[in-house]
Amino acid sequence: MREKMVKKKETQKVDIDPWGKALVQDYLRLIKNFGMQKFDIDEMPNPSMQMKRGIIFGGQDLKQIAEAIRKKKKFYCLTGIMPSAEKIHLGTAAVVDNVRYFQEQGAKTYVLIADVESQATRGVPIEEGKRRALKFHIPAYIALGLDPKKTKFYFQSENKTVSNLASVCSQKITENEFRAIYGSVHPAKVMSAFTQMGDILQPQLKEAMPGVIPIGIDQAPHIRMVRDIARRLKSTYGFFLPSASYNKYTSALDGSFKMSKNESVGKLEIPENDRSKMEKNLKKALTGGKVTADEQRKKGGQPEKCVAYEYCKNHFIREDKPLATMYQDCLSGKNLCGECKQKYLITYANKFYDDFDKKFAKAKKTIGKIKFLK
Repeated sequence: MREKMVKKKETQKVDIDPWGKALVQDYLRLIKNFGMQKFDIDEMPNPSMQMKRGIIFGGQDLKQIAEAIRKKKKFYCLTGIMPSAEKIHLGTAAVVDNVRYFQEQGAKTYVLIADVESQATRGVPIEEGKRRALKFHIPAYIALGLDPKKTKFYFQSENKTVSNLASVCSQKITENEFRAIYGSVHPAKVMSAFTQMGDILQPQLKEAMPGVIPIGIDQAPHIRMVRDIARRLKSTYGFFLPSASYNKYTSALDGSFKMSKNESVGKLEIPENDRSKMEKNLKKALTGGKVTADEQRKKGGQPEKCVAYEYCKNHFIREDKPLATMYQDCLSGKNLCGECKQKYLITYANKFYDDFDKKFAKAKKTIGKIKFLK
């Protein structure tokens, strides 16, 4: 979506683009300007760690999902795998964590492998996309917490229901409307966008029900368009307008606002097999410390400006007590930045990857048992 937002005291415009990079620092303004709702933790039953810690900052029509959870009504959750790279980064892990929450609350769970979109927009051949998905991405999603017995996987290229529905969806948006959402009418964008519309709506073909799509904010264009299409197809199919939950971006280690999937600046990947390299990178993480050790001992640091704290809060430290201690030790000046990185960031990052490696090895053994939807 080429939605544009002008930041305070700046003339720079920011593009929200599912095929590029986007920097959205003013989340509250984003919510206001683009018709989203601020996430209300009191509304959602059994809120997850991400919800409690403010990682999920907004949503679209989440009340119907909360109601379905409370009343134990049918609803679904859908996410996708883009097999354009051999690995995934921590921002993707945060989205999978959110999908796991909805699955645990009773959602019918779908994971699509976007091999068609990957070929159209990234130039990855279909067979190579399948290879990457089977070798790494699918077991990685399982290792991150999805239950393979409760998850329906499918490849876009093999699912005729999705391609047929994509064709129907393509008739419900004009060229000008598509251009207003995505900025241009490039053939690859058109193909991948309508395929995603088919993905998002296909679980409702057998039975119309609410659905939620956990995403990063750069994927908001797809939600805008699919809700418009669902509204226009409601009289024919009875579709519910899909809901969405929006995750904050994961910063790069150097403090850049968004960790990029395609650039190496400060990126942490899953799996992080070279632990010495990982620790070396983590030690370079931007912090909220003072200029001198004496000043920090006296005045304390600023954990809210510290990337090391952000990574622990968003990804590595799952328990509230050690995270609260990390915060207070920084705020009080008890720990200097180097001490804090070693004691918390590096220690808990290693625990995170140790746990992932064990679960990944186990998950790889389940791949042959998965029956993919056609």
